[in-house]
Amino acid sequence: MKKIILAFAMVLVCQFTFAQDAFKVDTKKYMELSGQLKTFEMLTKELSTNVEEGKRADFEKELKASMLVLVDKMADMYMTEFTHDDVKKLIAFYESPIGMKLSSKSEVLFDKGQKVGEEWAVGLQGLMMKYMTE
Repeated sequence: MKKIILAFAMVLVCQFTFAQDAFKVDTKKYMELSGQLKTFEMLTKELSTNVEEGKRADFEKELKASMLVLVDKMADMYMTEFTHDDVKKLIAFYESPIGMKLSSKSEVLFDKGQKVGEEWAVGLQGLMMKYMTE
């Protein structure tokens, strides 16, 4: 009887692990489809220009490895806030024509967003000066 219970428990653990693996795979797929991974790449592409050329290849290799860790942790974070069904619906959206359009615009929106943010920050300086006391 103990062997049957142990075998049943092992099957449940395996099923849960497989479900979690599928959930994580789908979560990473959502992150890719939504353009988030592209945004991470855009944020880091300038970093290697700060490293001397002789060390750049090694740096980029380690940076890529650290990105995999980041994506894994980000997927874990999403998995605490969304159900697997939620993620499947997000994937369906990003596989739709409007979702693909939104994702394809991520780089242009990122660049334009940076400019808008910079302009806002300049204006904010004036506002801060208005209310700061000497």
